[in-house]
Amino acid sequence: MTEKEKQQAGELYDPSDRELLNERIKAKKLCAEYNAVESNDFQKRERLLDRLLALKGVKTVIEPNFFCDYGYNIILGDNFYANHNLVILDCADVTFGDNVFIGPNCGFYAAEHPVDARLRNQGLESAKPITVGSSVWIGGGVNVLGGVTIGDNVVIGAGSVVTGDIPSNCVAAGNPCHVVKMLDPLPAEEAKAPEAPKMTAPVNSNIRPAEPPRRRHVELTRVDTPQNNGGFPDRRK
Repeated sequence: MTEKEKQQAGELYDPSDRELLNERIKAKKLCAEYNAVESNDFQKRERLLDRLLALKGVKTVIEPNFFCDYGYNIILGDNFYANHNLVILDCADVTFGDNVFIGPNCGFYAAEHPVDARLRNQGLESAKPITVGSSVWIGGGVNVLGGVTIGDNVVIGAGSVVTGDIPSNCVAAGNPCHVVKMLDPLPAEEAKAPEAPKMTAPVNSNIRPAEPPRRRHVELTRVDTPQNNGGFPDRRK
């Protein structure tokens, strides 16, 4: 097995492996470029996140500075917001549901080092995935460790260290983070009303259908450089 295959399998691996090192360099260059983007250049931010992350939904906002290890292990749902100084050590999958709000100075650390000093001194490490559900608010200064699952409709108090799973529908806080209050489950979404049938002109009609509005052409800035070799392969297909 390659070191990357060991990493993805949750086994001990050597992070100084050339393949992994090169992928971290690519991700950190993209993060550096993202953090340097003008605050009103939303299009460039979107393009950089599309190249960096495995998948993101609609309405994604990550305030700079943002740092990650690989990027291709990060999945974001719709309506994701993270305040300044988000750190995601995505040596394993780090997945967020819809409607997740994250305060400043938060970290999600999938990477782990051995307790055995002999293995640790060899530079070996392992990784465990992190999963965050939907409708979750994580306060400022929260740290989430590898292997943790946070359920839906959860509030994590500021400054908490999440070392174990947190169930759905609760407020949790502390070090280690624990449930302090249960919440009522969110009501199920109301069934969407069926869409009205679209009106179409008769086949033999002389009436020309309305043309769709023309999109304004926007000249995009090329962000590929020889240093990052075109970014990561697209894992979203």
